[in-house]
Amino acid sequence: MGVSVGLREYLRVARRNRWLLAASLVLSLGVALLVNLYTTPVYAARVTFFFSTPGGGAGDMPGASMFSGSRLSTYAELLTSDEVAEPLAWTPGVDLDLEEIRESITAEVVPDTVIMKVAVEDRDRNRTLLLLTRLSSRFAAAVQELERPDPAEPSSVRVTIVSGPALDEDPVSPNPLNNFALAMVAGLVVGAVGAVGREVADNTVRNAEALQVLTSAPVLARVPMDPAGPFVSPSASPRTEALREIRTRVQCAAATGSVKTLAVTSAVPGEGRSATACGLALLFAEAGQRVLLVDVELRHPRLAAFLGREDAAGLSTVLDGTAALEQVLQPWGAGLWLLAGGRTPPNPSELLSSPRMTELVDEVRRRFDVVIFDCPPLLPVTDAAVVAARADGTLLVVRARRTTSAQVTDAVRALHAVNATLLGCVLNMVAGKGPDAIPTYDTYLSGPKPQPRGRGGWTMQVA
Repeated sequence: MGVSVGLREYLRVARRNRWLLAASLVLSLGVALLVNLYTTPVYAARVTFFFSTPGGGAGDMPGASMFSGSRLSTYAELLTSDEVAEPLAWTPGVDLDLEEIRESITAEVVPDTVIMKVAVEDRDRNRTLLLLTRLSSRFAAAVQELERPDPAEPSSVRVTIVSGPALDEDPVSPNPLNNFALAMVAGLVVGAVGAVGREVADNTVRNAEALQVLTSAPVLARVPMDPAGPFVSPSASPRTEALREIRTRVQCAAATGSVKTLAVTSAVPGEGRSATACGLALLFAEAGQRVLLVDVELRHPRLAAFLGREDAAGLSTVLDGTAALEQVLQPWGAGLWLLAGGRTPPNPSELLSSPRMTELVDEVRRRFDVVIFDCPPLLPVTDAAVVAARADGTLLVVRARRTTSAQVTDAVRALHAVNATLLGCVLNMVAGKGPDAIPTYDTYLSGPKPQPRGRGGWTMQVA
């Protein structure tokens, strides 16, 4: 079970970072392509030597077992010696110095045999074969000369060319297939390291499980983004269905206790708390309850503008005594009223913590079935904590993959400091696609539907 969970998590990480993996792979393949295109080809010519004695095979030699080992190793060193290589330097058609000739020669002694394979590599195709041909003749002559104990007698070693000299059809470098294969491996490794590093460095809240651990509070819903708009979504949309889930759970909490006033807040700006508060208010009103939506964001009031209502007077004017509650309430649809923020006061925190605010909360609790406070974020200012302390319950809105774990922890600590009741959290703006996506309302609607069969019969499509 643990292995399968771990594998799923690795696959989820790969899917989340698929563009990083793809970019790394494409970049590495591009580098391999440039190497293949711009690297000067290197050609190779090969020859195979067989060593024997004039009187018979290699086994007739004195110390044949040593011949196949130490003697052949000596011959391999002889290939690059001054005796063999120096006469070839700067000869017509070769035009290489002694060091360049030595660097181009490689020799391999086949174990337990009297066979030696020699190769010459060079960037000039014709010169490669020419150099190996001259090297072969010079090497054979040098071995026979050195192995002649008496100038009047024949050499004790015979050098026979059994294969070559022959030029390979394709260059030995660059090798396009090998380069592309290495590039793919390197690209995947670099991409995987980058993906793991990105995941380790990412301290944002990515899923409901992590959010629940951080807050020690239930996650009431995971709310996806809605292309139709964040404030007034269609009734049959994934976002609206997620908000209905929140409404249901708040109603269940109200059934076991008194939850008539609800504060909606977040840790930092930009997490969608106003859209969540507005959507919940509309859904509570849709359920036949008298709902009041209060804009507590006195520093930057905006609900009136979003809902198309006046913002000249509102909560701030009620709290400073310049207007009565009845004068500033604005109806919006059936069963929903808006108490706008009003003009921006110089002392929002003091107004919200005043006795008049406590009286106002008690008054709206008596007059409405549900009161939803759209509060400012908790971390920049103390306004939200002041209101949450007076509400029956608080919802903490957290934006997926943007709000950090530290910000969530600090927000929960701020609520606990004023003894606010945290009913639960809302993981907002969850991805609609990808590894972190959730089953959506659209998936449900696109499920199997009954199909007609014949005159009055029906059949059900089974997925």
